[in-house]
Amino acid sequence: MKRSLLSLLIFVCSLPLVSAAQSNRKAVIAYYSGSPEALDAYDPRDYTHIIYCFGRLKGDVLHLRGARDTLIIEKMVAMKQRNPKLKVLLSLGGWGGCAPCSDVFSTSKGREAFARSVKELTDHFGSDGIDLDWEYPTISGFEGHRYAPEDKANFTELVLALRKTLGRRKIITFAAGGFDRFIDQSVDWASVMPLVDYVNLMTYDLVGGGSKVTGHHTALYSTPQQKQSTDNCVQRLLGMGVPARKMIIGAAFYARTWTGVAPEQNGRYQSGTFRHFIGYNQFPTRISEAQGFRQYWDSIAQAPYAYHPGEGVYATFDDKRSIALKTKYVLDHRLGGIMFWQLGHDPARDGLVSEIRRVLGRRAG
Repeated sequence: MKRSLLSLLIFVCSLPLVSAAQSNRKAVIAYYSGSPEALDAYDPRDYTHIIYCFGRLKGDVLHLRGARDTLIIEKMVAMKQRNPKLKVLLSLGGWGGCAPCSDVFSTSKGREAFARSVKELTDHFGSDGIDLDWEYPTISGFEGHRYAPEDKANFTELVLALRKTLGRRKIITFAAGGFDRFIDQSVDWASVMPLVDYVNLMTYDLVGGGSKVTGHHTALYSTPQQKQSTDNCVQRLLGMGVPARKMIIGAAFYARTWTGVAPEQNGRYQSGTFRHFIGYNQFPTRISEAQGFRQYWDSIAQAPYAYHPGEGVYATFDDKRSIALKTKYVLDHRLGGIMFWQLGHDPARDGLVSEIRRVLGRRAG
């Protein structure tokens, strides 16, 4: 790290950070990727943060894709009328949304221009910060997207540029892969974590669409057949010195399904071909017992799953029981909170957000 940037890091870290991470209040962070109209159905008192998904890079600036995105952000900011403590974050990237990131953020010019554009948009909308969802620095992510070893250092420089430009009162978070390879290679945790409010751990998609073997895509605990889990991710990061209060674990408001799956172990850890995603609000009509699925619970992974013996289809997901256990895990391990992908997959009433709220014992706002 250059001397000037090291000096900046020391200076920035000496300033007071205004963040829920320094209080006992648990963050409930909602990613949202849906229509402006559908957003009206959700109660903003159920979460502490909501993240607009997703902005893209246009040249070296953060770019909104049109009037629809502008309306979504405006509606999110207007939600503060019902929940004055709500924080609204813009975001960059997402799966398939960060093709030029490795190139743009490889130069100080690109990083500084991006940081200025984030400040301009944040000031314009009256929003509260930025979430970086670069999937992934240094390791392969979306097919065809460039990645390079220097991404790790450049990600640190990017966060430094954002903190310098936005100041200490704006929120900076980033989404992190919940699997070992990301943990080990993508981020300089010791340099980045003092600069951010939270790391949003994507402790879902741990068995991804490219996998030819089924498993639990959002397991709470590891099993003999599957190491990757929420607990594995958290414990690894704790061992690396990442503060518990800045860790946000991820919950999946959707299922992943595989087809061509043999019935052994009710479809777990069997060969198969990824089929599709199913939002939680579609479970009653797509992966219920009425559709021929049988529901199961893995007492080691603390995770649900389902299997359709007639069609050989396996499904892995979170449900109310696993969401409650994840939320309790946050409390037991004194983590910063829980986030989820994504709000638009939840029923407007009596869904998974309601279960998070029930375990925490009160509304977020």
